[in-house]
Formats: sequence, C-alpha cells, structure tokens
Amino acid sequence: MHYAYAAEGNRLIQLQPGADLRQAMWIDLIQPSDDEMAMLRALGFDLPTLADMEEIELSNRLYREELMDYMTAMLPGEVAGGGRQSMPVTFVLSDRQLVTVRHHSPKPFLTFPTRAERSTLGCMTADRLFLGLVEEIIARLADILEGSGRILDSTTAGVFDPGATGAASDRLQAALQDVGREAETMARVRLGLLTIERMLAFFTALIEDRPESKRLRPVARAQMRDVQALEVHADFLGSRVSLAVDTTLGMINLQQNNTVRILSVIAALFLPPTLIASIYGMNFDNMPELHKAWGYPYALVLMGVTTLGTYLFLRWKRWL
Repeated sequence: MHYAYAAEGNRLIQLQPGADLRQAMWIDLIQPSDDEMAMLRALGFDLPTLADMEEIELSNRLYREELMDYMTAMLPGEVAGGGRQSMPVTFVLSDRQLVTVRHHSPKPFLTFPTRAERSTLGCMTADRLFLGLVEEIIARLADILEGSGRILDSTTAGVFDPGATGAASDRLQAALQDVGREAETMARVRLGLLTIERMLAFFTALIEDRPESKRLRPVARAQMRDVQALEVHADFLGSRVSLAVDTTLGMINLQQNNTVRILSVIAALFLPPTLIASIYGMNFDNMPELHKAWGYPYALVLMGVTTLGTYLFLRWKRWL
C-alpha cells in the first residue's frame, strides 16, 4: 500500500491511485508489496526490507548510495490489532523526491499531509518536505511526553489522596499499572528522539551538497536543539516515574504493615487468655480450682483482666 503526494504551491496534494509516481514529491509506502518495491526500483530507489531496517548497525541505518540519502529512525506508532510499538521508518531522500518506508502507523504520517504548508520551510522541495515531516514527528513526540507528564501528575495525586474512593489496594495496583505503561511509552519516545538526533546529524553533515544549504542548516540545527531539549525532558519524566514507583510501593508496604500490625495486636490481646485457658484445660487430678464453685468465673475474670492489661500496655507503649 502506498500514498503519493505532489507539491502544489506550498501544499501537498494526494495523487490518485495509479498516477505516475514520477510526478510525486513524497511517496509513502506502508508494508510495501513486491510489486511496489519493483515500481520504486524502476524509479532508482533501492529500498531496504524490514529486516534491513531493523539492523542496529549505524552503517545500515544512515548511509548514502547513488546520491540518495538513506536514514532510518525508530518511531512509536500503531500496529495491526490496535497495539502500539516502536518500529523502524526509513527516509530515502533524493534531489527531487522523498520516499518513506514503514510497517506501522506513526501519527505524524497521517497528520502532516494536511499541515505541510504550516511547517517552517513549507514543502516546495524534497529537502524542505523532509525537514517539515521531521518537525511534525518531533512535535508529536513532544505531545506524547506532555501527555505522559499529565498522567503521572494525576497518578501520584491519587496515590497521596487519603480521601480517594475505592479500596486502597486496588488504587495502588492501578497506579502501578498506569506508571508502568507510561514508563514504556517514554522509553519508546526516548528511543525515537535518539534515532532522530542521529538522523539529523547525518543530514546536517551532508547539507553542503544541498542547493538550499544556507536555508536548511539553521532549521536542521534548531530541530537538533528541540530534540536535545526533549531528551532532557524525557530524562526528567523518567526520574518522576522512578519516584512514582518508589512512592506507590512505599504506600503498599505501609498498608501491609498496618494490616500486619492489627493482626499482631489481636494475637497479643488473645495470648494471655489462651495461656490461661490452656493451663486450666490440662487433665491433671491435682488442680485446686477444678472442683471449686468459683473456678470457672475466676478463670473468666483472670482472662479478662490479662486482656485488659495487655491492651493498656500496648496503648502506653503507643503501639496502638
């Protein structure tokens, strides 16, 4: 499956299916078939397979071949079935066309075609189109981090709120699950920022070969600074995740300690009566109180007095 877009003024116009791809400025391939790969090879693009894109070696992700730049970044997006996952996306940039190859659906690829004219450089050339798409991706990653920050705010507030509804154990378990999901989300964003930074560094290193190098360089550097700022923000949120996990686990431990303390107090209160009952439950013939009329009330009073004495002792020690 693929989408093709041509530049009309400073806007992107989607070409009709079956249109000549040589007219397109941006060709977006989603899980390309063999026929689509052959069609792009006819245009001079030797596109990598998914296995090639997943290689972690720098030489497989950032390289130039036949005056075309091949750049791969790991971006979070939706996969088949509705789940979210980080997968590689390859950008192939020639002097007049941009080709992207992906096997999932990062949101910027869906939103950028309608907002291309609002990017910093517009979309009048392939280089400008590439930087505009990267700008959209960076903005999307920033939005994800901001959303994670808001979820962490509400989660930690719920952990510390003594008047929150619902069982405390259920709330704390839900808080741990929320924090864990956001930690995984931030890990995907952090990986995306790292690979985008490397991709921009590669693009900047070869920018002298571009006809608009003086116009492109400051924008690429500004995007590098944005990525680095977001990396710092992601690290800050990562420390907040650690704090939220430690706090939630600490609250769970306090709750468990309170439960154990209550059980320990109950056991301590019933220990003296149990001892007395055990003594008078022994089957010895020579037990003076056994045949006395006051023996049973005496045992009950003795158990009550020892229980009360234990309770007062625990209150005096402030263990209750």
